[in-house]
Amino acid sequence: MKTRIALAQINVTVGDFAGNVAKIVAAARAAHNDGAKLLIAPELALSGYPPEDLLLRPAFYTASAAALADLAVQLKPFSGLHVIVGHPSRDAAHGHGNANAPIERGVPPVDTFNAASLIVDGEVKGTYRKQDLPNTEVFDEKRYFASDPQPFVFELDGVKYGVVICEDAWHASAAQMAKAAGAQVLLIPNGSPYHLNKEAVRFDILRARIRETGLPMVYVNMVGAQDELVFDGGSFVLDAQGELIAKMAQFEEATAIVEFDNGVPVPGAIAPEQSLEAQVYAALVMGVRDYINKNGFPGALIGLSGGVDSALVLAVACDALGADRVRAVMMPSRYTADISTTDAAEMARRVGVRYDEIAIAPMFDAFRGSLAEEFAGRAEDATEENIQARIRGTLLMALSNKFGSIVLTTGNKSEMAVGYCTLYGDMAGGFAVIKDIAKTLVYRLCHYRNQATTFDKRDVIPERILTRAPSAELRENQTDQDSLPEYEVLDAIMRMYMEEDRSLAEIIAAGYAVDDVKRVTRLIKINEYKRRQAPIGIRVTHRAFGRDWRYPITSRYTEPVE
Repeated sequence: MKTRIALAQINVTVGDFAGNVAKIVAAARAAHNDGAKLLIAPELALSGYPPEDLLLRPAFYTASAAALADLAVQLKPFSGLHVIVGHPSRDAAHGHGNANAPIERGVPPVDTFNAASLIVDGEVKGTYRKQDLPNTEVFDEKRYFASDPQPFVFELDGVKYGVVICEDAWHASAAQMAKAAGAQVLLIPNGSPYHLNKEAVRFDILRARIRETGLPMVYVNMVGAQDELVFDGGSFVLDAQGELIAKMAQFEEATAIVEFDNGVPVPGAIAPEQSLEAQVYAALVMGVRDYINKNGFPGALIGLSGGVDSALVLAVACDALGADRVRAVMMPSRYTADISTTDAAEMARRVGVRYDEIAIAPMFDAFRGSLAEEFAGRAEDATEENIQARIRGTLLMALSNKFGSIVLTTGNKSEMAVGYCTLYGDMAGGFAVIKDIAKTLVYRLCHYRNQATTFDKRDVIPERILTRAPSAELRENQTDQDSLPEYEVLDAIMRMYMEEDRSLAEIIAAGYAVDDVKRVTRLIKINEYKRRQAPIGIRVTHRAFGRDWRYPITSRYTEPVE
């Protein structure tokens, strides 16, 4: 018997129970109209993911339970449609018996669960509770949830389906339990955030489960952004041999239909694979769009310098929001090259944003005059450079306060790593778009954007921005490499040390100079205090400066090179 299954790759918002219910109902309506018998929504689709410490509030679970009941009522008209929906659940039967009792921080959870329920004809027919709780990288589910090692299997059209949630599929036990309970197909709701090469990792992990169980799998991932995390969708179906049968596009909200014939998936549409640059650029666009729209900002402000970083941020912002919601401000000083002003104005023209120039020389002179007596007898140094950056930050924040738009900062991961940025200056703002993008990747993304055919406008970044030496332009004839190693070297050392946890000895053995390795890793260490004060930004690597980087600010530890 053939069964049509709908994969609801939806973009939900944390805490918007009514809005999330509406999205699930809309997907269910479309699926029912298309003849589907089963719809699968992502992990915690009802509440949004991750809710973080909202999960420590009993009222949040009360709201979740009410939303689940409301969802069941709204699904009742879709007769016969089976809906799997993820939600947080508090079950007094598994704990101390009082569902309204405060949730104690620091005490292992006993009655709160990451759950997925089956709704049919207006009733909740059963609930699965996640068994394997991730507690690495950006995940800390053991802080919020208890584990419940019980399988959940239901029958539809003569085929038995087992439900496991996200991390459960990364380990053997939950899938094996489902099979032992009679499951012939595994359904896997996910809230799996994107990072470089994540899709390949997912395929490898699920194929390992298939080798162990011999069961086909339906993997449904959410799409959209939540603070620094971006969920890329890319939902798919694998058959019992691990072959890809159907796959949805990444970074696109949609509902797709796949067909099973007596538990065997029928080949369907497979979205084309995207290049790494295309994936990362799409993640940045989605991250900006959702952060600004979900938080209700009318638009974005960018300090445009004529350099490559602000050029990339401007391109991303325009693609995310539309040019009419983006404003670029050039703030030249006496050290700003004419070509910087020319290139900034030209790029603003190409993308079609409002562009203004505010000269900072008068303000800089005023600061120097006010500090002249205090600084008497001392040569100019980074202090004066930082004053210029802080003037620019103040101007941008003033415009933000007046007009309501959020300031998008333009610092990249390489700069954030080694502190080549100014507190309350170029770090001032509300959202750090390329905070997790190494400088070498910045250039690759710019070249990708200029050549991409998926956008209305091409070659939006002037070629000279991509070919001239990068410079903060805070003193005469300054370039970044006056203060830093070549970016190819810096980025490689940063990646091995910060993302891969390689020892200094291993990095040196890979061919990097001892002095460069010691210098870069020392700068990473001593600039932790700056990064703690930076705005959050979009995560695209498996280890970004943020949730999954927890190094102390105060530390005297120095790693040996041997």
